[in-house]
Amino acid sequence: MAEVATSWTSSATSDQLLVVIDPVARRADGESVRIARDVLRAGAAGAKVCLPDGPEEFARALARRGSRRPVVVGDDRALVRAVTLLHRQRELAGCALSLVPVGGSVSLARALGVPSGAVAAARAVLDGAERRMDLLVDDSDGVVLGALRIPPLGATSPARDPARDPADGVPRPWLRTCRSLVRTLAPARPPAAPGSGPTRLRVEVDGETLVDLHQSVEAVSVVPGASGTAHVEVRPASVGAEASALSAEGRTITVSGAHFRYRADATVSGPVRTRTWEVREGAWGLTVPAR
Repeated sequence: MAEVATSWTSSATSDQLLVVIDPVARRADGESVRIARDVLRAGAAGAKVCLPDGPEEFARALARRGSRRPVVVGDDRALVRAVTLLHRQRELAGCALSLVPVGGSVSLARALGVPSGAVAAARAVLDGAERRMDLLVDDSDGVVLGALRIPPLGATSPARDPARDPADGVPRPWLRTCRSLVRTLAPARPPAAPGSGPTRLRVEVDGETLVDLHQSVEAVSVVPGASGTAHVEVRPASVGAEASALSAEGRTITVSGAHFRYRADATVSGPVRTRTWEVREGAWGLTVPAR
Protein backbone atom coordinates (compact mmCIF):
# COMPACT_ATOMS: atom_id res chain seq x y z
CA MET A 1 0.00 0.00 0.00
CA ALA A 2 1.27 3.48 -0.82
CA GLU A 3 2.52 5.53 2.12
CA VAL A 4 -0.17 7.65 3.71
CA ALA A 5 0.52 11.39 3.76
CA THR A 6 1.22 12.45 7.35
CA SER A 7 2.39 15.20 9.65
CA TRP A 8 3.60 14.95 13.24
CA THR A 9 2.64 16.91 16.34
CA SER A 10 3.70 16.93 19.97
CA SER A 11 3.92 13.80 22.09
CA ALA A 12 0.67 12.35 23.43
CA THR A 13 -0.20 12.74 27.07
CA SER A 14 -0.92 9.54 28.97
CA ASP A 15 -3.55 10.74 31.48
CA GLN A 16 -7.32 10.94 31.07
CA LEU A 17 -7.71 7.99 28.73
CA LEU A 18 -10.97 6.32 27.70
CA VAL A 19 -10.08 2.73 26.80
CA VAL A 20 -12.85 1.21 24.66
CA ILE A 21 -12.39 -2.56 24.31
CA ASP A 22 -14.22 -3.92 21.28
CA PRO A 23 -16.25 -7.09 22.01
CA VAL A 24 -14.74 -8.87 19.00
CA ALA A 25 -11.27 -8.36 20.48
CA ARG A 26 -12.38 -9.76 23.82
CA ARG A 27 -13.63 -12.91 22.14
CA ALA A 28 -10.69 -13.26 19.76
CA ASP A 29 -7.77 -12.78 22.17
CA GLY A 30 -8.70 -12.16 25.78
CA GLU A 31 -5.08 -12.49 26.94
CA SER A 32 -3.83 -9.67 24.69
CA VAL A 33 -6.75 -7.53 25.83
CA ARG A 34 -5.84 -8.13 29.49
CA ILE A 35 -2.17 -7.28 28.86
CA ALA A 36 -3.06 -4.06 27.05
CA ARG A 37 -5.50 -3.02 29.77
CA ASP A 38 -2.92 -3.65 32.53
CA VAL A 39 -0.19 -1.67 30.74
CA LEU A 40 -2.53 1.26 30.12
CA ARG A 41 -3.80 1.30 33.70
CA ALA A 42 -0.26 1.18 35.06
CA GLY A 43 0.84 4.09 32.86
CA ALA A 44 -2.29 6.23 33.21
CA ALA A 45 -3.79 6.05 36.67
CA GLY A 46 -6.90 7.96 35.62
CA ALA A 47 -7.71 5.69 32.67
CA LYS A 48 -11.36 4.66 32.35
CA VAL A 49 -12.07 1.28 30.77
CA CYS A 50 -15.30 0.67 28.83
CA LEU A 51 -16.54 -2.77 27.71
CA PRO A 52 -19.32 -2.17 25.14
CA ASP A 53 -21.44 -5.15 24.12
CA GLY A 54 -22.02 -3.99 20.54
CA PRO A 55 -21.75 -1.13 18.02
CA GLU A 56 -24.41 1.05 19.70
CA GLU A 57 -22.67 0.97 23.09
CA PHE A 58 -19.34 1.49 21.31
CA ALA A 59 -20.75 4.66 19.72
CA ARG A 60 -22.22 5.91 23.02
CA ALA A 61 -18.90 5.43 24.80
CA LEU A 62 -17.08 7.57 22.24
CA ALA A 63 -19.79 10.23 22.25
CA ARG A 64 -19.66 10.54 26.06
CA ARG A 65 -15.86 10.55 26.41
CA GLY A 66 -15.73 14.22 27.47
CA SER A 67 -12.12 15.43 27.52
CA ARG A 68 -10.67 11.94 27.65
CA ARG A 69 -8.45 10.72 24.82
CA PRO A 70 -10.02 7.63 23.18
CA VAL A 71 -8.04 4.40 22.96
CA VAL A 72 -9.57 1.58 20.92
CA VAL A 73 -8.55 -1.99 21.68
CA GLY A 74 -9.66 -3.94 18.63
CA ASP A 75 -9.02 -4.79 14.99
CA ASP A 76 -9.11 -2.76 11.77
CA ARG A 77 -12.91 -2.71 11.71
CA ALA A 78 -13.02 -1.22 15.21
CA LEU A 79 -10.56 1.49 14.15
CA VAL A 80 -12.59 2.36 11.03
CA ARG A 81 -15.78 2.40 13.11
CA ALA A 82 -14.23 4.84 15.58
CA VAL A 83 -12.94 7.18 12.87
CA THR A 84 -16.32 7.06 11.10
CA LEU A 85 -18.20 7.96 14.28
CA LEU A 86 -15.87 10.85 15.12
CA HIS A 87 -16.04 12.10 11.53
CA ARG A 88 -19.85 12.12 11.55
CA GLN A 89 -19.80 13.93 14.88
CA ARG A 90 -17.36 16.44 13.27
CA GLU A 91 -14.88 15.83 16.11
CA LEU A 92 -11.92 14.35 14.24
CA ALA A 93 -10.01 17.64 14.02
CA GLY A 94 -9.62 17.98 17.77
CA CYS A 95 -9.27 14.30 18.67
CA ALA A 96 -6.23 12.05 18.42
CA LEU A 97 -7.18 8.37 18.40
CA SER A 98 -5.03 5.61 19.80
CA LEU A 99 -5.21 1.92 18.92
CA VAL A 100 -4.05 -1.35 20.42
CA PRO A 101 -4.60 -3.82 17.56
CA VAL A 102 -6.21 -7.06 18.75
CA GLY A 103 -8.19 -9.41 16.52
CA GLY A 104 -8.06 -11.25 13.22
CA SER A 105 -7.54 -8.35 10.80
CA VAL A 106 -4.86 -5.83 11.80
CA SER A 107 -3.03 -5.27 8.50
CA LEU A 108 -4.38 -1.71 8.20
CA ALA A 109 -3.14 -0.87 11.71
CA ARG A 110 0.34 -2.15 10.84
CA ALA A 111 0.37 -0.16 7.59
CA LEU A 112 -0.49 2.98 9.55
CA GLY A 113 2.48 2.48 11.87
CA VAL A 114 0.85 0.96 14.95
CA PRO A 115 2.96 -1.78 16.65
CA SER A 116 1.40 -5.23 16.40
CA GLY A 117 2.19 -6.47 19.91
CA ALA A 118 -0.12 -5.58 22.79
CA VAL A 119 2.67 -4.31 25.05
CA ALA A 120 4.41 -2.23 22.37
CA ALA A 121 1.11 -0.77 21.14
CA ALA A 122 -0.01 0.12 24.67
CA ARG A 123 3.31 1.82 25.38
CA ALA A 124 2.95 3.80 22.14
CA VAL A 125 -0.44 5.00 23.42
CA LEU A 126 1.26 6.29 26.56
CA ASP A 127 4.48 7.71 25.11
CA GLY A 128 3.86 8.15 21.38
CA ALA A 129 3.20 11.12 19.12
CA GLU A 130 0.14 12.12 17.16
CA ARG A 131 0.45 11.49 13.42
CA ARG A 132 -1.98 13.52 11.29
CA MET A 133 -3.09 11.76 8.11
CA ASP A 134 -5.23 12.37 5.07
CA LEU A 135 -8.71 10.88 4.90
CA LEU A 136 -10.88 9.88 1.95
CA VAL A 137 -14.53 10.86 2.53
CA ASP A 138 -17.24 9.68 0.14
CA ASP A 139 -20.57 11.22 -0.83
CA SER A 140 -22.43 9.01 1.67
CA ASP A 141 -20.20 10.28 4.53
CA GLY A 142 -18.18 7.06 4.62
CA VAL A 143 -14.44 7.19 5.26
CA VAL A 144 -11.36 5.40 3.93
CA LEU A 145 -8.21 5.36 6.05
CA GLY A 146 -5.87 3.34 3.88
CA ALA A 147 -6.94 2.17 0.45
CA LEU A 148 -9.96 1.21 -1.60
CA ARG A 149 -10.21 -1.27 -4.44
CA ILE A 150 -12.78 -2.05 -7.12
CA PRO A 151 -13.70 -4.88 -7.30
CA PRO A 152 -12.92 -6.14 -3.77
CA LEU A 153 -9.84 -8.33 -3.56
CA GLY A 154 -10.70 -11.92 -4.45
CA ALA A 155 -13.91 -11.04 -6.30
CA THR A 156 -12.52 -12.29 -9.60
CA SER A 157 -11.09 -15.56 -8.24
CA PRO A 158 -12.96 -18.60 -9.59
CA ALA A 159 -14.52 -20.93 -7.06
CA ARG A 160 -12.92 -24.34 -6.63
CA ASP A 161 -14.96 -27.26 -7.99
CA PRO A 162 -14.76 -30.09 -5.41
CA ALA A 163 -15.66 -32.65 -8.08
CA ARG A 164 -12.86 -31.50 -10.40
CA ASP A 165 -10.31 -30.40 -7.77
CA PRO A 166 -11.16 -32.05 -4.43
CA ALA A 167 -9.37 -30.82 -1.32
CA ASP A 168 -8.28 -34.34 -0.37
CA GLY A 169 -7.13 -35.25 -3.90
CA VAL A 170 -9.77 -37.97 -4.36
CA PRO A 171 -11.78 -37.61 -7.63
CA ARG A 172 -15.54 -37.68 -7.19
CA PRO A 173 -17.21 -38.32 -10.59
CA TRP A 174 -20.46 -39.21 -8.78
CA LEU A 175 -20.58 -35.64 -7.37
CA ARG A 176 -20.34 -34.18 -10.88
CA THR A 177 -23.21 -36.46 -11.99
CA CYS A 178 -25.41 -35.37 -9.08
CA ARG A 179 -24.70 -31.71 -9.76
CA SER A 180 -25.58 -32.14 -13.43
CA LEU A 181 -28.94 -33.61 -12.41
CA VAL A 182 -29.58 -30.70 -10.02
CA ARG A 183 -28.77 -28.19 -12.77
CA THR A 184 -31.24 -29.95 -15.07
CA LEU A 185 -34.06 -29.76 -12.52
CA ALA A 186 -33.28 -26.31 -11.10
CA PRO A 187 -34.22 -22.99 -12.73
CA ALA A 188 -31.63 -21.08 -14.69
CA ARG A 189 -28.79 -19.58 -12.66
CA PRO A 190 -29.12 -15.81 -12.06
CA PRO A 191 -26.53 -13.44 -13.51
CA ALA A 192 -23.17 -13.15 -11.79
CA ALA A 193 -22.99 -10.78 -8.84
CA PRO A 194 -21.85 -7.24 -9.51
CA GLY A 195 -18.07 -6.91 -9.36
CA SER A 196 -17.38 -10.55 -10.24
CA GLY A 197 -15.27 -9.77 -13.33
CA PRO A 198 -14.18 -7.05 -15.77
CA THR A 199 -16.67 -4.22 -15.95
CA ARG A 200 -17.15 -0.91 -17.71
CA LEU A 201 -16.58 2.09 -15.46
CA ARG A 202 -15.90 5.77 -15.89
CA VAL A 203 -13.14 6.99 -13.57
CA GLU A 204 -12.71 10.75 -13.20
CA VAL A 205 -9.93 12.47 -11.26
CA ASP A 206 -10.47 16.16 -10.50
CA GLY A 207 -13.02 16.29 -13.33
CA GLU A 208 -10.70 14.73 -15.93
CA THR A 209 -11.67 11.31 -17.33
CA LEU A 210 -8.98 8.71 -16.74
CA VAL A 211 -10.94 5.84 -18.31
CA ASP A 212 -14.39 5.86 -19.89
CA LEU A 213 -17.23 3.38 -20.33
CA HIS A 214 -15.98 2.05 -23.67
CA GLN A 215 -13.02 0.36 -21.91
CA SER A 216 -13.51 -2.67 -19.64
CA VAL A 217 -11.39 -2.56 -16.51
CA GLU A 218 -10.04 -5.32 -14.29
CA ALA A 219 -9.39 -3.20 -11.22
CA VAL A 220 -9.31 0.32 -9.78
CA SER A 221 -7.33 1.31 -6.69
CA VAL A 222 -7.23 4.58 -4.77
CA VAL A 223 -4.69 5.25 -2.00
CA PRO A 224 -3.54 8.41 -0.23
CA GLY A 225 -0.55 9.81 -2.10
CA ALA A 226 1.29 13.11 -1.68
CA SER A 227 -0.16 15.41 0.97
CA GLY A 228 -3.70 16.40 0.06
CA THR A 229 -4.03 14.10 -2.94
CA ALA A 230 -4.77 10.46 -3.72
CA HIS A 231 -3.05 8.13 -6.17
CA VAL A 232 -5.50 6.48 -8.58
CA GLU A 233 -4.57 3.47 -10.69
CA VAL A 234 -6.80 1.75 -13.26
CA ARG A 235 -5.87 -1.62 -14.76
CA PRO A 236 -7.73 -2.08 -18.07
CA ALA A 237 -8.92 -5.55 -19.05
CA SER A 238 -6.14 -7.10 -21.14
CA VAL A 239 -6.70 -7.93 -24.79
CA GLY A 240 -3.89 -10.11 -26.08
CA ALA A 241 -0.85 -8.52 -24.47
CA GLU A 242 -1.40 -7.17 -20.98
CA ALA A 243 -2.76 -3.62 -21.04
CA SER A 244 -0.74 -0.89 -19.33
CA ALA A 245 -2.10 0.56 -16.11
CA LEU A 246 -3.38 4.14 -16.12
CA SER A 247 -2.65 6.41 -13.17
CA ALA A 248 -3.31 9.93 -11.91
CA GLU A 249 -3.11 12.06 -8.76
CA GLY A 250 -5.99 14.20 -7.54
CA ARG A 251 -8.22 15.40 -4.73
CA THR A 252 -11.62 14.22 -6.02
CA ILE A 253 -12.26 10.79 -7.55
CA THR A 254 -15.58 9.75 -9.08
CA VAL A 255 -16.34 6.21 -10.28
CA SER A 256 -19.57 5.51 -12.16
CA GLY A 257 -21.10 3.05 -14.61
CA ALA A 258 -22.29 -0.50 -14.04
CA HIS A 259 -23.16 -1.54 -10.48
CA PHE A 260 -19.93 -2.22 -8.61
CA ARG A 261 -18.74 -3.20 -5.17
CA TYR A 262 -15.63 -1.81 -3.52
CA ARG A 263 -13.44 -2.68 -0.57
CA ALA A 264 -12.50 0.25 1.65
CA ASP A 265 -10.05 -0.77 4.40
CA ALA A 266 -11.73 -3.77 6.10
CA THR A 267 -15.25 -3.45 4.66
CA VAL A 268 -16.90 -4.36 1.34
CA SER A 269 -19.62 -1.90 0.26
CA GLY A 270 -22.11 -1.67 -2.61
CA PRO A 271 -23.34 -2.35 -5.12
CA VAL A 272 -23.57 1.29 -6.24
CA ARG A 273 -23.76 2.97 -9.63
CA THR A 274 -21.65 5.98 -8.71
CA ARG A 275 -19.46 7.10 -5.81
CA THR A 276 -17.27 10.14 -5.26
CA TRP A 277 -14.36 10.33 -2.81
CA GLU A 278 -12.70 13.54 -1.68
CA VAL A 279 -9.32 13.85 0.04
CA ARG A 280 -9.40 15.70 3.37
CA GLU A 281 -5.85 16.74 4.16
CA GLY A 282 -4.62 15.97 7.71
CA ALA A 283 -8.19 15.23 8.75
CA TRP A 284 -7.49 12.66 11.46
CA GLY A 285 -4.81 11.80 13.98
CA LEU A 286 -3.45 8.49 15.26
CA THR A 287 -0.97 7.99 18.09
CA VAL A 288 2.08 5.98 16.98
CA PRO A 289 5.59 5.46 18.42
CA ALA A 290 7.53 8.72 18.58
CA ARG A 291 10.38 8.93 16.07
